[in-house]
Amino acid sequence: MIISGPSAIFPYRPACLLLVTGSDAATFLQSQFTNDLRNFRPGGAVYGLWLDRRGRVIADSHVIEDPDAGGFWVASLASPAAVIARHLGEHIIADDVEVRDETGGWRGVSLIGAGVGGWLAQAPRPGMFFPGRRSPAENWEWLSREADGDQVSGALSGVRVMGADEIDLLRIESAIPAVPADIGPADLPNEGGLDAQAISYSKGCYLGQEVMARVRATGRVRRTLVRVRGSGLPPALPAGLWRGDRREGELRSAAALGDGFVGLALLSVGAACAGGALAVAPGGPPAVELVP
Repeated sequence: MIISGPSAIFPYRPACLLLVTGSDAATFLQSQFTNDLRNFRPGGAVYGLWLDRRGRVIADSHVIEDPDAGGFWVASLASPAAVIARHLGEHIIADDVEVRDETGGWRGVSLIGAGVGGWLAQAPRPGMFFPGRRSPAENWEWLSREADGDQVSGALSGVRVMGADEIDLLRIESAIPAVPADIGPADLPNEGGLDAQAISYSKGCYLGQEVMARVRATGRVRRTLVRVRGSGLPPALPAGLWRGDRREGELRSAAALGDGFVGLALLSVGAACAGGALAVAPGGPPAVELVP
């Protein structure tokens, strides 16, 4: 059976690709990562977060087990390799763990379209691939070494190439937060809804776990990420959002749509519930409307 390939692709450079090896690599990563790394198949990927002790989001990534490389890959589309490597290095004490930055030698491509996962699996492909977070519809990330560029390009020849604005619009309209742009070092995962996919509440201890358990028990956060829209060009990001003289939050990301833009804003829960429109300056006219 022939499975149709991607309907569109987006080439990019991954922000982070670390190889973590050593006899303690599995237990060490499990003690730091928010999601459960036990019992996933070799080549499979688990999405999760790296938190500080206060439960704030340092970075996000997928973790992929690679027996051929003798360890695990930590891959992130937008969180810098230096940030994640520094975080891991600060917590390696007596562990037999080595973290090596391989980011510069790799390239990535997002594959959009129904059946993409089956298409990737039906033939030998260099590198690694895993389900992406660009849209609720089927999309995959394919990471490969620079030396395999011709093989990857040949497999994807003739497929429509998306631009950065178009791929970002797809994510924003789907209300999928990017780390660290939408949810970052000053924010809790729950404020962006990342707890649903990125956090395990049954795996045991990891950095920030006590805060996550407390937030889950109370069921309360002070802020929430919402979709917004505005006319004209978006303001420089991040942009404060105001109701009168009261600052209600920030516009964190935006993408052009028609003669205006859509975006994701982190607002106080009260402002999000009130709805309506907000200004981009204290006392200014309403300019950014919350999308119900």
